[in-house]
This record gives sequence, structure tokens and C-alpha cells, in this order.
Amino acid sequence: MMETDEPVDLVHRPGPVFVMLGKEQDQWLRATLQLKHLVIGSNRQKEGAIESGAVPRLLEWMMEDALPQELRTESAILLGSLAFGTERHIQQLVHDGAVPILLRGLSNPNLHYVEACLRCLRTIFTAANPPVNFIYQDPSIIPHLLSIIHQTLCTKETIASILANSCTCPEHQNILLNLGAIPALAPLLAKGTMYKIQMPILKFFAALCYQNIDACIDVVKASVGEEGVLGMIRKLQSRDKTSEMQMAAAKCLAYVYRGNTEKSPWKREVAHEVLHTLVRMCKKDRTLEENVEGAETLAYLIQQDPELQYTASICDHSIKALSDYLSYTEIQQLDARQAQKKHVNWDNLLKAAAFQAFAAISANDEEIRKKIIGIENLLECVVKGMECSDQKVQVAACRCLHSLSRSVQQIRTNLRDHKAWEQLIKLMESPAEEVLKIASATICNMLLDFSPSKEIMVEHGAVRMLVNLCHKQDNPALRLNGVWGLMNMAFNADQRIKMQIVDLLGSDLLYSLLSEHNHDILMRTLGLMRNLLTKKHHIDNIMAAYGANALQGVSFILGEPSHTTEIREQALCVLANISDGPASKTTVLDHAEVMKQLINILKTSEEEKLQVASIYAVKNLLSGDDEDTVVRMRRLRDFGVQPHLQRLAQSPVPHIQERAKSALRHFT
Repeated sequence: MMETDEPVDLVHRPGPVFVMLGKEQDQWLRATLQLKHLVIGSNRQKEGAIESGAVPRLLEWMMEDALPQELRTESAILLGSLAFGTERHIQQLVHDGAVPILLRGLSNPNLHYVEACLRCLRTIFTAANPPVNFIYQDPSIIPHLLSIIHQTLCTKETIASILANSCTCPEHQNILLNLGAIPALAPLLAKGTMYKIQMPILKFFAALCYQNIDACIDVVKASVGEEGVLGMIRKLQSRDKTSEMQMAAAKCLAYVYRGNTEKSPWKREVAHEVLHTLVRMCKKDRTLEENVEGAETLAYLIQQDPELQYTASICDHSIKALSDYLSYTEIQQLDARQAQKKHVNWDNLLKAAAFQAFAAISANDEEIRKKIIGIENLLECVVKGMECSDQKVQVAACRCLHSLSRSVQQIRTNLRDHKAWEQLIKLMESPAEEVLKIASATICNMLLDFSPSKEIMVEHGAVRMLVNLCHKQDNPALRLNGVWGLMNMAFNADQRIKMQIVDLLGSDLLYSLLSEHNHDILMRTLGLMRNLLTKKHHIDNIMAAYGANALQGVSFILGEPSHTTEIREQALCVLANISDGPASKTTVLDHAEVMKQLINILKTSEEEKLQVASIYAVKNLLSGDDEDTVVRMRRLRDFGVQPHLQRLAQSPVPHIQERAKSALRHFT
């Protein structure tokens, strides 16, 4: 309960409040000081103060330049104390408009007031879901923060934390880069800087460099005096530093390593240093937070590097350490940092981190996959993880399954025995695109010809699900997976499955896919066509359904000079497959535009792949023992095909020469 000389409250009421005599101002200051002491350490008292409407009144005082500076400063300090409550308290401060007013206060000449505003902003921006848009709305804010960062210990620590938590996307990264954030903050990594300043600086550099090539290059080039910034970060990763600092430095270095595409001598050395640090972070003697962060960063570091994946698999019992994540119990919480985070589901976070790490480690090596599959109950945990309501666990478990499904042996044995396909089919109904992307990529592997799960997945609607993905023109990754899955499904399939694909795909969608500008989607679409158009009787049945659209798509591709040789070769192979159908041969010959493109390639192309594929198409048109064979031969002679084959029969390339001679024999 507050006691003052006269009754005073901080409840906000509309109307003018700033025409106050000196005595009234003193009363408000005393009330603010008493409330500040009252709410310290008590979330209940903070709740009461916020519910009573104190925040709008404090913000009004802070905006009024005519009020005594002491009252405005104490108001900012009290706001900072209220922000130190719960997430809901912070949300209420943001809702009441605290952030723009606090940012405006940073231009005040009074340093004590500026520091009070910064402390409150730091608390708001280090909470969950910080309101980062406020930082970038006014283009003068970041330059001002960078200009005042070196004034005091408080400005260094708070501004570093604010910027670290405000760098959340490539746009933010580029703004900070262009405004000179690296030279402004790099000196704070130097030896002798206080720990509480170095930590947010490391986190800032990690946020700046994550998946940003320009930032990574600039960090490698940057120096403070004669010392390179990269070397300064490496020193902060050494074992004489705290575990928390080693983890922060390792994360920063991992991002810089992945972001530099050039081959530099330092890269391999740094990568192995970081790998060993991250594996240490996965041990039981580290905090749960470091366990999770260590495994996630390890997965990111080695994701595209088979050599690092192998090193990680044999480094300091890493696989055993990660397998312990799958049997977490609450008694493993290690220190006060976790005790303050009771709301965190460590079981889910640890499982997701372990699945991510296993996915990366086993991405390319069959022996490593066997080692990981050998972990007790691993596949049960993976399948259960895909059933989890936590999307992060779902995605990570599916990524792990995706890596394991690259093994022919595992698809035929363990993945079949654990019915992994069941959960994949369920995930294909997810509304989350991230889940759909990794689930459909895994299904592509599970639909390969040797997979025992292929037939049963078709029975459970896999064709329909993949065709639905093909319709997603706004998401190339999902569209690619849809076509890729259908391509795998069609390989060596019986006519029943092929016709199901044909019926659900439809001629309009097929033509849309054949008109794609995305190279990978177009390649897989042509691969799908090739797999559908095998076996003579299958070809004629499918052409009866697709017919004109299929040939029109092939013609469009062959006539488009911007398409790569690889694409045009595949289109010719599709044409060759169509030409192998007894009834479809005449359909091809009757399509003037296709024949024009085919003859033009025979006549002018110097590309070996195109020459071989075009000869193959002509030979299939000529082949057969039906009564129309002679008619087709005469029509091709009239088209002028024979002289072009004779020219290719003189090719210095032996296999082209032999194929051309073989085709010419049909004319005799």
C-alpha cells in the first residue's frame, strides 16, 4: 500500500494532466518511486499496477518535455520493472504503445534517461516474439543506436541485445550491413570487454550471418586494428571460456562457414574446431539449452558436407550422446537457467534436435545409417515423433526418416517393418507447408520401384496426394515433390497405376507442367512422361488420354531455344517413347510442328545427346512389322530424313555413327 502526504494514484484518465504546480509534480514523483519499489520482484504487484492503468499515465509523462527530467526518468525505470514481469505484461506494454515512446526517448540529451529507456527496450526485445517492426519503421533509429552504442557499459550491453533480437530476416540483415553494423559492433568482441557485452555481440553476429552470404563475407574480411573479426570469435570459442560463450561463438562460426562458398584455407580448420565444440555441447554435463542448441547447430554445420558428417559420426561418442536425448526425464534439468523456463517442453525440444542431427549425420553414408538405425527404439521414436502435435518434432522426425529412406536396404527392411508409410500418408494431410515439403520428399523415396511400401501407399491415396501438390503453382518445392513422386511411382508400374496417374493428373495439368520455367520441375515432368510411356500397349492407351497436349508440350520444349540441352534431350526421349506405340507412330507423323522440330534437330544440331535422341525417335517411327511400316518409311523419306541420317552415319563419334546406320537400314 502506498502512503503519501495526499491521496495520489497513477490511473490514466483522459484530459490534460501536465498543468501541475511544483507540489503536484513532487507528489507524482513520490508515487512513482513508491510504486517502483512495490513492484520489484512481485509479478502480482506488476499485474495490479498494469490493470490499474498506470502504463498509459507513465507514457504520457515520458512524452511531455515540459515535465521534470527526474519524473520522466523514473517513469521509464518503472516501465522497465513492469516489463520484467511475465510475457503477458510485456505484451500489454507493447499494446499500450510503449515501444515508439521508448525509442523516441533515446534522442534525449539526458544519458540516465536514455539508459532507462534502453533497459526497458532490451527486456521487451529479448522476450518471445519481439516487436521488431518498430526498429525498422523509422530509418533514423538504427543509425542512432549505432552512434550511441559506445557511450557506456549499459548502452553497449542493451543495444547489442536489442539488435541481436531485431535481426530476424534477410531484409533486416541487409539493412544492418549497409548501415555499418559490423565495424560498429566488432570492437566489442575484443579482449578485455565485459562478458555481459560480448555475449549479446556474439548473438548479434550469429543472427547477422545466418544464411546471408554477404554478411559472412564481410565478417571474414572485417578487422579491428590488426586483428581479424573471425579470429576474435574463434578465441571466444576456446575451452577456457564459459560453456555458454563457447556455444555462442561456435554458432556464429558455423553460420560463417556455411555462408562462405569460396574455398579458403581457414574453412576446414574452423569447421573441425566448431564441430568438436558442438559435440561437447551435446553431452550430459551441459545445460539442456546447450544440448538443444548444440545438436541443432551441428546439424546445420554438417548438412551439406559428407566429410564433416563422417567426422561427426565418429567424434567423441556423439551418436550415443544424441541418442540419450530420446529418453529425457525432467530430473535432468541442470541449473537455474532451466528452472526459470518451466514452461519449455524440453522433451520435445531434445527429440527434435536429436532427429535433426541424425538426419544430417546420416544424409550420405550407408554405414552411418546402419549405425543410427541400430540405436535402440530409434525408429519407434521417429514414427512417434511424426505423430507428435508439436510441428517442430514432426518436421525433424520426418527429416530423419528422409535421410534413412535413402537406403535401399532400410526401405526394404526396417522402414517396412515399422510401417513408416502410415504416418507419412497422415502428414500429407497437414495444412503446414513445411510438414508437406519434407513428408512428400520422403514419400518420393518410399515410392521407388524396390520399395515394398509402394503398392500399399498407392492404395491409400498417394496418387491423389501427389497430384494435389502438382497444382501448387505458388510453391515450386511442393510442386517438384509432387511430380517427382509421380515419376517414381510410374517407373515399371502396371497399367492400372499408370492410368490412375493419367486420370487424376489430367491433360491440362500435364500441359501446365510441360510449360514450366522451373528447370527441376520440367525435368521431373519429362521423367514422369518417359516412365508412363513404356510398353507398347501402355503407350497407345496413355496417348489416347493425353494425345495432343503431350505432343504440344514436347513441340513447345523442342522449339524453345532457351531450354538447356538436358531439357531438350529429355523431350526427344519422350517423343521416342511415344513413337514406340503402334498407333502412336502415326499420331507423331501427323503432328506437323513436332516433325518440323525433330527434322530441324537432325539437320542442325551439333550436340551429341540431341543427335542420339533424335535418331532414336526416328528409328522408333520406322520400326514395326505391321502393314503401315512401308507407309511410314515413305513419309519420313518425303520429310527428307534420310539425307540427315546419312550425314550422321559419317559422324566421327562411333555410337552416333552406329545408331544412324541402324536407322538407315529401315529404308532398305
